[in-house]
Amino acid sequence: MAKKHFPESELIINSDGSCFHLHLKPEQLADKIILVGDPARVDTVAAHFDTKECEVASREFHTITGTYKGKRITCQSHGIGCDNIDIVVNELDTLANIDYQTREERDEHRTLTMVRIGTCGGLQPFTPTGCFVASVKSIGFDGLLNYYAGRNVVCDIPMERAFTQHMQWDPIKGAPYVAVANEELIDQIAQDDMVRGYTVACGGFYGPQGRQLRADIADPDQNKKIESFEYEGMKICNFEMESSALAGLASLLGHRAMTCCMVIANRYAQKMNTEYKNSIDTLIQKVLERI
Repeated sequence: MAKKHFPESELIINSDGSCFHLHLKPEQLADKIILVGDPARVDTVAAHFDTKECEVASREFHTITGTYKGKRITCQSHGIGCDNIDIVVNELDTLANIDYQTREERDEHRTLTMVRIGTCGGLQPFTPTGCFVASVKSIGFDGLLNYYAGRNVVCDIPMERAFTQHMQWDPIKGAPYVAVANEELIDQIAQDDMVRGYTVACGGFYGPQGRQLRADIADPDQNKKIESFEYEGMKICNFEMESSALAGLASLLGHRAMTCCMVIANRYAQKMNTEYKNSIDTLIQKVLERI
């Protein structure tokens, strides 16, 4: 069978041999990847590295590859939102699994391990500010995975049905999907000191998360319904904006991925910690040790 060839309009390679948005070259990518939203947080992670071999910055995409206690790790920022995850995960996969010289898929699949370290809003009394949440499954409000063939294979369809029924979901919002994180990786990273539960990945920070400022929201009871949803003994623990696309796309492409977040706002208690940047380093160190 002839190998699939990826034309210039689909696989965009810069003149220096790097991928289009990230500006990374294949040899600069490690198998272990820590993903962060804030480009400045890449420096915070890399401050723990024993060595640094390369650093690349382009727009909101900031990358440092180095070593930590003998482990080669790439720290990559992705900015805010599932649309950026679409760019980052696809381009990281091309670096690992497409030959940039021939524009053909490599003979052997290279599996990447991706752990996103983020911040989130807690939705339960047991997710106060400062706690760490590992997203076992993520309900995507963004719709991104619905554009990919095979989404039903990597999603929890019964949970999708239960959630939409519970929410009395308005189809005008598009179909939510439930992406499943890599179970082995969850055990490896979360261990016994992170809350495990479900996450809602929203398509925005304000209205989609039930925040009402000057513009009224369509469903004032949205958050109450989300907080009360329970499936197979677990509840929705938090809001964030990237975990669903990361878990879903990684599964489709044959990679291991998960998200763990520090709660910086508890929507249930209406509490907010604006000084979270001083304490998230604890979560960073846990992930560096366990990845």
